[in-house]
Amino acid sequence: MNTAIFLNLALAFVEGFALILSPCILPILPIMLSGGIEGGRTRPYGIITGFVLVFATFTIVSRILVQHLGINLDVVRYVAFALIGLFGLILISDRLSNKFEHLTQRFASIGMAASAKADQPSGGFFSGVLLGGLVSLIWVPCGGPILAAAIVRSAVEDSNWGSFFSFLFFALGSVLPMIIIAVLGKTIMQKLAFLKKNSGRLRKIFGVIILAAALLALIPMHANSIPANTALSEATSNQLVDALSLPYPAPAILDAPNDWINSPPLALADLKGKVVLIDFWTYSCINCVRTLPYLNSWYAKYHGQGLVIIGVHTPEFEFEKNPANVIQAVQEDGIQYPVVMDSNYATWLNYHNQYWPAHYLIDKQGNVVYESFGEGDYAQTEHNIQVLLGVQDSITTPQPNAVAPSAFSNQTPETYLGGERASEYLGLWSKQGGWASQDQYIVSTAPNASITLHFNAQKVFLVAGVANKPVLVTVQLNGKNMGSFTLTHHDLYPVLALPKQTSGTLTLQFNSPGAELYTFTFG
Repeated sequence: MNTAIFLNLALAFVEGFALILSPCILPILPIMLSGGIEGGRTRPYGIITGFVLVFATFTIVSRILVQHLGINLDVVRYVAFALIGLFGLILISDRLSNKFEHLTQRFASIGMAASAKADQPSGGFFSGVLLGGLVSLIWVPCGGPILAAAIVRSAVEDSNWGSFFSFLFFALGSVLPMIIIAVLGKTIMQKLAFLKKNSGRLRKIFGVIILAAALLALIPMHANSIPANTALSEATSNQLVDALSLPYPAPAILDAPNDWINSPPLALADLKGKVVLIDFWTYSCINCVRTLPYLNSWYAKYHGQGLVIIGVHTPEFEFEKNPANVIQAVQEDGIQYPVVMDSNYATWLNYHNQYWPAHYLIDKQGNVVYESFGEGDYAQTEHNIQVLLGVQDSITTPQPNAVAPSAFSNQTPETYLGGERASEYLGLWSKQGGWASQDQYIVSTAPNASITLHFNAQKVFLVAGVANKPVLVTVQLNGKNMGSFTLTHHDLYPVLALPKQTSGTLTLQFNSPGAELYTFTFG
């Protein structure tokens, strides 16, 4: 497992488990103990179910709210770790723990009064669910900064899977003590004297662990062998730039025999002694398309010297799973190196990948020694290829059609149109005429249907296709006719290319039904 992922999940679990040592556990502990000791055999499990359901609902809703605030995520990230550090200090300091207990006591008292009404000793599973939910409502404010940090950190994860697992490990850590309390209540009662006697010492130990974990999480997981401000021309030929501090064995490529293009199936275990570059991409992704000239150039330049490039085509949309579409894209983009179709995300998940594009550079011993995510880093990636191959050559210059991504922070984000993700971007675009909405796309159902988009970018691209026959698209910018193009198949279509970044209103009109629109991307 990637070390950064492991540390993140471990920190989430420790954060959750440490909540048991929060000062306001004292008013909650008797509720959980009494709920587990009294009532039917299934009641403790009902308490845990209610606790998890309410706790999860609150955290997920909070995550959604944080994501929609529009705050700079780098700032939010540092706020999250500051909150984690604050919680660690609270646990270490008796004085801060007492103050925190005083601040949260009011919440706990309100919750205790409410939960007492639901605490029916003779109840079973469902009365336990109600009690567990009410206890969770106490726990939410009592969790204080550590819960806020978990919510914020979950919100800034780069993927839904990342935030899901981060929250899952946090929840496991926080619920585990509750399960022990609820299920083993009588035994816990007998041990309370020991816990009470040593609670201060245990609290401080967890405080130190949390502070140390937060500091480790802030340390970048990439250690530069060469300082970042050192020009590549000054670097010696045997030094990697921005190399991983902890290389790891390259995960396998999980495939089927018929999933390969330009090559028979390849296994990384058979490529020892070669330098391998794994490129995760998908053919309708503009960021991926802009990296292809560099990959093609490196393959032509270094393949004869021992470089193997494997493009792992992991689709974002259903039409990208069609082998014919991928083969056509490989031919149109001039790709000569092997490409494997990863339509079920097996290799993507095996690498714990989260990005299009993503590059993993593997040395001759089969270890991943360098990672690069998104566009850019071309010079240092090529330099590292040279280092691993033991060759010296000039660094490839950017190709004319490989335009660097916009440096403007206010560029319009990728705008999805299908029902699954359209709600996040409804303020940017609107439909006119006949349209039907599907999960991944919208489709025109009448002649001359149109869509209007408010954007801020230099270039506009559209991921689109047709249900049956070609569809003519007329383009207008701020009411002025800018020409037309024809949708013939599912692909990434260039719509506008302006001299500079511009804010404007784009209108696309489709002359016949059957136009399938997935997303707008920008550059």
